[in-house]
Amino acid sequence: MRMFVGVTDWDWFRFLRDRPDLDELNFWQPSGSSRFRALQIGEPFLFKLHAPRDAIAGGGFFAHFSQLPYRTAWNYFQEKNGAASMSEMQRRIEKYRRVATSPFEDYTIGCIILTQPFFFDESDWIPRPRDFAKNIVRGKGYSLAETTGRRLWDEVQLRLAARQVDREAIAATGTHGEPTLIRPRLGQGAFRSLIADTYHRRCAITKEKALPALEAAHILPVAEGGQHLVENGLLLRSDVHRLFDSGYVTVTPDYRFRVSHRLKDDFDNGEPYYPFDGDEIERPDRPELRPNRQHLEWHSDTVFRR
Repeated sequence: MRMFVGVTDWDWFRFLRDRPDLDELNFWQPSGSSRFRALQIGEPFLFKLHAPRDAIAGGGFFAHFSQLPYRTAWNYFQEKNGAASMSEMQRRIEKYRRVATSPFEDYTIGCIILTQPFFFDESDWIPRPRDFAKNIVRGKGYSLAETTGRRLWDEVQLRLAARQVDREAIAATGTHGEPTLIRPRLGQGAFRSLIADTYHRRCAITKEKALPALEAAHILPVAEGGQHLVENGLLLRSDVHRLFDSGYVTVTPDYRFRVSHRLKDDFDNGEPYYPFDGDEIERPDRPELRPNRQHLEWHSDTVFRR
């Protein structure tokens, strides 16, 4: 098991620290040119503040990495990007990019998506590890099987236990026990990003690939007990998403798209959708990530207008 210590912007950290009950956040990278491969899902990611503070002040658990246009990242995470507005987020990104950009350019940034974030009081900040060189710009990975990494993670766990922060995460990793991965509890932003990437950023019905027009749909709504899980989601073009939620279209348990006759009856329209009626939908490559058949049956039986 590994851990990553990322160098953190103070304004980003302070903004998020002052917002209670965060379930997720986006630790963005100003350049989207390279992927983040240092952690597996569920491994810890810690925040080391820039000098002169130069200490570890919090962290979270890795859920997903995505390369997103910054406007889409704002749409997915809003203030969980560590800024009060999209224009403020843009200014902070461009401060670190140091590249002249057009105000209309929707450039790509790296998004390290973390769940169950935690922030320490200043009195609990952990000094920078001795082997963490001052000239490191992005961060450094540690193995929890090695002395420095294990000592650092033990320090983190002691602070979490003292504050009674996220007992599930502490129990899963084991205080002073053998570290194990947790399954991150996804928030809405992580769910949207994961669905988009799992479906290769293409609508499961229409094959539309314009990312701003695509939305992550819950099959079983959160209000009905559904969760932010990939198997409870579909990537749909925004108009299809609205028809799905209102019951004018559905996906059957055998993964076929159906269009209700009520679309024509109620609106004297629906021509763009009927050609897809009966088609098999696009599905994730990994079987365990494909739409839950019981949830699809619920939608077809309960929501779909017959």
